[in-house]
Amino acid sequence: MHRNRLVFSDHKKKSISGSLLGTILIITGVTTINAQQVTRLNLHDALQTATENNRFVQKAAIEKHITKENVKEKKELRLPDVELHSLYSRITNLTEFQSGFLQGKQVTKTIPEIYDVSASFRMPLYAGNKIRTTIKIAEKESELAELKAEKTANDVKLRVVASFLNIYKMMELQGILSESIKEEKERLKEVQSFKKHGTVTKNEVLSAELQLSDRELDSLTNQKNIAIALHDLKTILQLREEQQIELDTTQLLSALHKGETYEFFLKEAMNNEEMKMAGKEVEIGMLEKKRVRANYFPVISLFGNYSFKYPNYMFFPPDPYLYSLGQVGVEATFNLSNLHKNKTKSRLADQQLEKQKMEAGIIKDAVEDAIFADYTHYQETRARIPVTDKALALATENYRIVKLKYLNQLVLITEMIDADNALLEARFKNTATKIDAVMKYYELLHTADMLH
Repeated sequence: MHRNRLVFSDHKKKSISGSLLGTILIITGVTTINAQQVTRLNLHDALQTATENNRFVQKAAIEKHITKENVKEKKELRLPDVELHSLYSRITNLTEFQSGFLQGKQVTKTIPEIYDVSASFRMPLYAGNKIRTTIKIAEKESELAELKAEKTANDVKLRVVASFLNIYKMMELQGILSESIKEEKERLKEVQSFKKHGTVTKNEVLSAELQLSDRELDSLTNQKNIAIALHDLKTILQLREEQQIELDTTQLLSALHKGETYEFFLKEAMNNEEMKMAGKEVEIGMLEKKRVRANYFPVISLFGNYSFKYPNYMFFPPDPYLYSLGQVGVEATFNLSNLHKNKTKSRLADQQLEKQKMEAGIIKDAVEDAIFADYTHYQETRARIPVTDKALALATENYRIVKLKYLNQLVLITEMIDADNALLEARFKNTATKIDAVMKYYELLHTADMLH
């Protein structure tokens, strides 16, 4: 009886151990899977991923491919048009009315079956250079689409940089808030201890608790903002929703040490995508003008056809014989109405070209203004960094002095809270200013078409 109980107990222990081991393995497996889903990204990796995966970039690539196919289609206008034609039909006898309406009927027998197999071709020889101009327009549109694709990629890269730096700023704030919460908890314990000894009032305890509550609420809000910003970044990069990402921010502030001149950025900006696109639009306008003027010229084509027919209806009554007939020659057509209608089209083409030239000038002015504004803001933000460094040093020293006085009961907790808030603001401003300077630098690179 005891032996059976012992065996049962051992078996039960083995079952429990097996279950426990299985549970541990499952938990370990889940932890491993979760760990595998965490992707560490630096800014370079994020930019590369966006270039490959972003939907806007992919759409621009498709549009670029479409314009290349359009060039091939326009080149096919030079090729001859070849047609094959076949026909089979049955016809009735020929009935003539020789004495008026439906009177004096005379019927002539016909060959009831008709067969026709033929081929023809037509190839343009000259159309006032209209085909050549159409091909050149398609090529310019393809080049324009390529520039648009590059601009789309650079715009997406700037979005990635802005999102990355914004998350970095909030992560730094979260670190500052976490340190502040830890210190506020310690301060609350000190105040509660002072209250027990009767050296402070209950109001000071409430003030410390309220300060801690505000910090915790700020931390909670900031955490949610980080989660939202990370989700937006994953959308830009087209990462899976369940994929966890961790940002590598170690090298983000290195751009602050670069010192290119304004003239350098201005020179690069005068050759950015917008300027190139404006130039392509002008070139397309000039070609459109040439294509319109081609309507004043005749169209000359080479043509030919060859056919087998039965019966021979070249004569009547027809001969019951299969016959063949072919021809080849040159055809010239001239649309006389174009002498009048094309004047309006030509004026419209001229006006459109002037509009595109004016648009190119407007874009040039806008790029110059943008590069000046970006460079000025970048220099301004960099100049603010030493100021925030000094402000942080002063706030740190002020906090140290006030805290020492507070511990010696020489100042109220309200002064301690004010000093703490001033230090937190100074720390965040110092970090945020450095991150903003990096962002301004990337905006400057984007305007100068140097992000790639």
